Amino acid sequence: MPAFLSDATIRRFLRSRNWSTEQATKLLKETVRWRRQYRPESICWEGIAEKEYEGRRAYIADYLDANGRCVLVTKPTIKAKVSGKEQIKYFVYLLESLSMNSADEQEEHVTWLLDLRGWAISSTPLSTSRESMHIVQNYYPGMIAVAILSNTPRIFESFWKILKHFLEAKMNEKVKFVYTNNPESHKIVSEMFDMDRLETAFGGRNSITIDIDSYAERMRRSDLARGAQSMQMDINLVTGHH
Repeated sequence: MPAFLSDATIRRFLRSRNWSTEQATKLLKETVRWRRQYRPESICWEGIAEKEYEGRRAYIADYLDANGRCVLVTKPTIKAKVSGKEQIKYFVYLLESLSMNSADEQEEHVTWLLDLRGWAISSTPLSTSRESMHIVQNYYPGMIAVAILSNTPRIFESFWKILKHFLEAKMNEKVKFVYTNNPESHKIVSEMFDMDRLETAFGGRNSITIDIDSYAERMRRSDLARGAQSMQMDINLVTGHH
């Protein structure tokens, strides 16, 4: 798996396990087993069920944050049209796109925005949330720099108390709760984003919803770039070039 087992990947796994080679190796072996079975690199935009709809529930934004990080947006309160299994597949597709298209040396290069206004227990079943967290923490460690949970309702607190048990301490530290009507939250968000590009759901001034056609085209280009990158690494492995 030369495209996956790059120096950057190995560094990410080592950092996520505080440079313990024993723990990082164990995690890498588990991830390789999962990748052989799940084959995340083979998932493409055209293979996503209900993609035009699901692409509005979760997407990679067309802007970066103030630190040059990619922005992953998820809106779990929009009712899904597909099964939990298909939701996970699309989530893995987004993570794979983010991991393979990042700069080699860039650690923690993703800011994750979650719009939770109007959240209900049916929005994110615990089993789907647990699996998502397991995948992020174990198979894509060291990718998320910060996770911003926006406008969580009171009912979310009890759910969060349960979900927190499945988060590693490092991931838990990266979580921030923000509220669009709160001045302190506004300060946090405005320091992190260009407010003209940031969606209104997170306190920004951009009220335009995602253009699914241009997004689909962007993801198709991303798929092609990933395929080319993987092929080049395979060629380098065969020819002995680095």
